[in-house]
Amino acid sequence: MRRVLEICASSVQSAVAAQAGGAQRIELCQNLEQGGITPSFGLISQVMHLLTIPVFVLIRPRAGNFIYNPEEQAIMAADIAQCRQLGCAGVVLGALDSNGHVDTALCQTLIAAAGPMQVTFHRAFDVCANQSQALEQVIALGCQRLLTSGGHPTAPAGQAQLAALVEQAAGRISIMPGSGVTPHTIQDLMRSTGANEFHASAKRVVFSSHAPQSALFDAALPETDPAIVAELVAQLAQ
Repeated sequence: MRRVLEICASSVQSAVAAQAGGAQRIELCQNLEQGGITPSFGLISQVMHLLTIPVFVLIRPRAGNFIYNPEEQAIMAADIAQCRQLGCAGVVLGALDSNGHVDTALCQTLIAAAGPMQVTFHRAFDVCANQSQALEQVIALGCQRLLTSGGHPTAPAGQAQLAALVEQAAGRISIMPGSGVTPHTIQDLMRSTGANEFHASAKRVVFSSHAPQSALFDAALPETDPAIVAELVAQLAQ
């Protein structure tokens, strides 16, 4: 099976860098420092204009837990409709109930709104009470892939659980390790898990400005480095 590198990009610059480095797909978000939220209409439309590789958009109305009230659910549905209108290839979503199980009713509604777009279930899965059960629920929902670190802070730490999830999935869904995926860890993850898709940010820290008059509002920003992307792609090809 063909191996795929997905890059998590939170800006136009990162999205362009991901494509330049050879990534096969991006997950577009904003506020990556807090795990990512849904990007703005302007960011999505500009990235869609500039990229030729598939663009998946994170559907997450806020940082924090994955239990959403009716107003937040309405926002998520509207954001999915916007992505569909803009011609995005897919969306990345997830929702849980108060017991730590997949909120299948809400997910079914959101997936129906996605229509022909592909759906990735995101790392809400990593805080599910029973991952084996949750995997079967995600598969039953019809998601194409699952982004997970195996319930651990990073994918390298969760290698054993990731391998178990790949085995349980048995080709019914793609298990995509994410978090801590670097040029130094990706080959071990390939070998130990049997996964064929990987999710990384390939980021370096840059500063928003070097102008003295803007020092008050300067910030360190994580941006994708095309050289790191290229190295990840090369490691996957070996």
